Amino acid sequence: MRERDTNHLDPQALALSVLTWLLQDDARRDRFLALTGIEASDIRDRLADSAFLDAVLGFLEGHEPDLLACADELGLAPDRLVTARRQLL
Repeated sequence: MRERDTNHLDPQALALSVLTWLLQDDARRDRFLALTGIEASDIRDRLADSAFLDAVLGFLEGHEPDLLACADELGLAPDRLVTARRQLL
């Protein structure tokens, strides 16, 4: 996998890209909502909330197959997504 130039992506932007990716799959979205306790109707209002973005990246870290699939889809090394979460804190 070749990593895209992501130097311009800050952790918040990366988390929003991950959120977009996970919302595209119904089963993955439903699992995210169930495990995080976040209501679907609250997502739009929480897009700038660093705790919410941390939950998005944390959800991804908690399931390696999703982490690898998302990283591949975004053209990133998986550790870039893990690092982004640490940068949010």
